Amino acid sequence: MLNYLLMNRTFLILLLIINILGTIYGYIWYGWQLEITPPIFIPFVPDSPTASLFFVIVLIGFLLGRNFKYIEALAMLTLFKYGVWAVVMNGLTFIQLSSISPTGMMLVLSHGAMAVQGLLYAKFYRIEMKHLVVAAIWTLHNDVIDYVYGMMPIYHQLTDSINHVGYFTFWLSILSIWLVYRYGIKSPRSKLTL
Repeated sequence: MLNYLLMNRTFLILLLIINILGTIYGYIWYGWQLEITPPIFIPFVPDSPTASLFFVIVLIGFLLGRNFKYIEALAMLTLFKYGVWAVVMNGLTFIQLSSISPTGMMLVLSHGAMAVQGLLYAKFYRIEMKHLVVAAIWTLHNDVIDYVYGMMPIYHQLTDSINHVGYFTFWLSILSIWLVYRYGIKSPRSKLTL
């Protein structure tokens, strides 16, 4: 049943539309932070919408019967990492504030779905080690930009814990790299037939 759904053209188109809308919303959400970001760092600031943009490209490739291997590696790694990261950070914010806003709940649900969708399509990717290496460099470089140069997403309630957040983020990156290796490279591949 799940395979049928994942390989259904109509479902892929619906997933594509949802991810396009989520990507646009994500870039708008980062707008105020991008306005104060030095231009050299702009590509590394909007983490989640860039991850979903990678997945948009992957989905377009699937619909065209193609695999964009570098983008698949970037999508799988960053969807999981930033999906989980946002769920955890929003969860910590909820604990600090003792309440959950509708926007916060939407962010938790949408980012949770982000993390899952990249993994669900793992068996259809054609990622090789060289693709993972590039995605890993991008992701770890992004961690440096965020936590050495201070370009991380701003959660005012968590600023006192920023060193802990940075440490957690580094290890989440390592886990994400391992997941791409384990499920995007080492696991058996399936052909996506629409």
